[in-house]
Amino acid sequence: MPSPIRYARSGDLSIAYRVEGSGPDLLVAPGFISHLEWAMDEPVVARFSERLASFSRVIVFDKRGCGLSDPVSGPPSLEENVQDMRAVLDAVGSERAVIFGVSEGGSTAMLFAATHPVRTAALILYGSYARVLRAPDYPFGVGSDEHQVLIDMTMERWGDGVGLSAWAPSAGDDPRLRESWARLQRLAASPAMVRRIFELYRDIDIRPVLPSIRVPTLVLHRRDDRMVPVAMAHYLADHLPDAKLVELEGTDHTFFTGDTRVMLDELEEFATGTVGPQGGDRVLATVLFTDIVSSTERAIAMGDARWRDLLETHHAQVTSQIERFEGREVKSLGDGFLAVFDGPARAIRCAQAISDRARSIGLDVRAGLHTGECETIGDDIGGIAVHIAARVAALGQGDEVLVSSTVKDLVAGSGIVFEDRGSHALKGVDDEWRLFAALR
Repeated sequence: MPSPIRYARSGDLSIAYRVEGSGPDLLVAPGFISHLEWAMDEPVVARFSERLASFSRVIVFDKRGCGLSDPVSGPPSLEENVQDMRAVLDAVGSERAVIFGVSEGGSTAMLFAATHPVRTAALILYGSYARVLRAPDYPFGVGSDEHQVLIDMTMERWGDGVGLSAWAPSAGDDPRLRESWARLQRLAASPAMVRRIFELYRDIDIRPVLPSIRVPTLVLHRRDDRMVPVAMAHYLADHLPDAKLVELEGTDHTFFTGDTRVMLDELEEFATGTVGPQGGDRVLATVLFTDIVSSTERAIAMGDARWRDLLETHHAQVTSQIERFEGREVKSLGDGFLAVFDGPARAIRCAQAISDRARSIGLDVRAGLHTGECETIGDDIGGIAVHIAARVAALGQGDEVLVSSTVKDLVAGSGIVFEDRGSHALKGVDDEWRLFAALR
């Protein structure tokens, strides 16, 4: 009998998941669309899953807004996907897993590995990428016009099996699989959701995260993949600190079509023979600094006793908001705070909430954020990311949440709106940094 589909709680949402097999934990981060029941019923997917379950405890789930998970108004951001992955691992009692990211799920898997290295035994990427669109320093990306044509063509025929010949050329003439592919489309996501997922791809760029991924990584990619050029896999392998690239024969982007034997052999050898990092002293995190504007002048005008009372109220508000948005307070810095978060969007919203609460008691607070690799030193943190966040905060104006371009890029799909504040030289930090104000 197939294992049952269950639900994990992620905030207010229910995330559908399923567990099969035994062995080292293998969490699959799904790609574009998925549907757990369809995957159980589709023979070629079921065979692939059975092979995975022969050497691991396979944990699969549907992203929020997709398949059997709770519907949402728009596609999940990478940060929300990471949150849901953590919730699923908690629900199945998994402390540490090999993370297998498929296509788009590879971006989520990489962000998870960077922010949760202790829970990541190893990383496997199939058909994945760090960025979709072409850029001057990323010439093998997709052109913006080409991407729009793909969106329009897919939307015109969504639900009738559109795209199978592109995603899986080896199966393009298989009428049974085409009908099954069409059924997946109808079950997994509505046309409006699919359009918004495609549009979100324009904003995905996790290249700054790659150097922070310290776990052993296997990059699998078919040499003639029609949807994601193999050059994108080479980019990943070149920029991940501990990566092995295996080029597979074939043109398919879908993982379950074509010749899957070599891929599964590589998966098995890597998943069962890899020992991940034993430390956890370096981790990707979003660093938040807050500071009360003109605090010295306010203290002099109010007097010590009144200022101390006001400061205590503000400190309680800040501590409450850090806890509310699942951050960790590192330390109080007189009239400011240092905190870290494993999700940049939550860090931004926390900073905005702190500023709003401060304004309600007559204080003006500025905040600065940067995402980067941090050293954990006991309960404290250090590293260049901390220095950058501090310099960003120092450039902020009253009631402003200022972020680095790294933070802005990582919250694509979150709905947060930014205003460009231009490029700045940060004291003690190389190069100029483009900064953005997060708008309410």
